[in-house]
Amino acid sequence: MEIFLIIVIAIVLYFIFIYNRLVTLRNRVKEAWSDIDTQLKRRYDLIPNLIETVKGYMSHEKETLENVTKARTEAMAGQTNNPSLRSEGENVLTSTLKSLFAVSENYPDLKANQNFMELQRELTDTEDKIQAARRFHNSNVLALNNAVEMFPSNIIANLFKFQKADFFELSEEEKDSVRKPIKVSFK
Repeated sequence: MEIFLIIVIAIVLYFIFIYNRLVTLRNRVKEAWSDIDTQLKRRYDLIPNLIETVKGYMSHEKETLENVTKARTEAMAGQTNNPSLRSEGENVLTSTLKSLFAVSENYPDLKANQNFMELQRELTDTEDKIQAARRFHNSNVLALNNAVEMFPSNIIANLFKFQKADFFELSEEEKDSVRKPIKVSFK
């Protein structure tokens, strides 16, 4: 009888351990998603200042500025807790910002402007933080998804309706550009 009671207690404790681990993993995914949200908001806040600084120098690049503004508006409007849907708008915004910085190379006075340089540095720092937050989110999603799918935790996950989470991924266009070899020219 004592052995049976010990086995039952061990099973219950193991059940509680797995359940608590699943809750912890789910909460880490939520925390990681919140970190991404925070960095994206910071980027949204920097963009209007950057555009105002650039406007005076880039009167001929009105379309580029409008594209950045439109992409920012769409990314902000598309805020959702679904990483795969959210990443599409964010990837468009990232690409329009890259085009803005590429065009700014044609304006030496703009590149020398202290305000522009500071905003560009802050935006670059924010982009780095977004990438780190994405990696952190995706590693937590991987841990949660593994726990939800692997035996024996999958039994408890199914019993308490724990769901797999979505990764925050690159768009297909970004994946293609990352896979292409870098061309170096010393002309």
